Amino acid sequence: MKAVSYRSYGGPEVLEYGDLPKPKVGPDSVLVEVRAAAVNPVDWKAREGHLDGMLDPVFPVVPGWDVAGVVVDLGADTPEFREGDEVVGYVREDFLSRGTFAEYVAAPVRTLAPKPAGMSFEQAAGLPLAGLTAYQALRAARVGEGDTVLVHAAAGGVGSMAVQIARHLGARVVGTAGEHNHDFLRSLGAEPVTYGEGLAGRVRALAPGGVDAVLDFAGGGTIGTSPDVTAPGARLVSIVDPAVAALGGRLLWVRPDTAGLVALSRMAEQGVLTVEVAEVFPLEKTADAHRLSARGHTRGKIVVRVP
Repeated sequence: MKAVSYRSYGGPEVLEYGDLPKPKVGPDSVLVEVRAAAVNPVDWKAREGHLDGMLDPVFPVVPGWDVAGVVVDLGADTPEFREGDEVVGYVREDFLSRGTFAEYVAAPVRTLAPKPAGMSFEQAAGLPLAGLTAYQALRAARVGEGDTVLVHAAAGGVGSMAVQIARHLGARVVGTAGEHNHDFLRSLGAEPVTYGEGLAGRVRALAPGGVDAVLDFAGGGTIGTSPDVTAPGARLVSIVDPAVAALGGRLLWVRPDTAGLVALSRMAEQGVLTVEVAEVFPLEKTADAHRLSARGHTRGKIVVRVP
């Protein structure tokens, strides 16, 4: 099969496009013919070796955890799926090797769910990791009807999904973003505030009694402003800053979750949740997709299309 892989840690130049063996299918996995795979910041961070302390690499490593595709072969015990099923998945295992930037990926059934009907493969590929991160963060923060939630980096891939899901749950959303993204946030139902000095005062002007929950998808010390903007008993969750623990909050690492993916798919089918695609690259140009992701400040998902 054609795939993109790397044989050592490094910059995007270590990514190679070429032939690799088609993956074997374990008893609780299915073989997915990949139609599209989304790029996430964790992909280039893993390629650079930043996850070496927690995930062993088995070189050559095929990067990528997000996928949308079609089931073409079944493991020995996989009653959840049939050949021909269109699926999405957050195909993360506890090592780096068998990723999604390839023509095929062997995906454990615990990482998959049916693809949302009516959504393109390119859009669907951008749903799993970012959507599950937003969904699990909102659940960890117990966000519900009548809450006011502050979302940092609200215009990003994870943040924009958190805004949409929180609004669906009946919460009021205040979202931090650059001014050029304020209209975008308003279109999602959030009340935008600008990053930088004076942030706490701007949030307090919108929510004088303080917010009920803070979701930090930005890092950079942003979570440190929480005591100045929260109501008593507020719940804090960060996906990037371990300092959240000292404030009584939780550091969250997104987990594969079929039930969560099913919930996201249903929201997408209902029109509650949309995925904006910023740019699509062919598989052989995956290195360019990684470069664009690493530059940051891209609104929408960067996607690789697999022919």
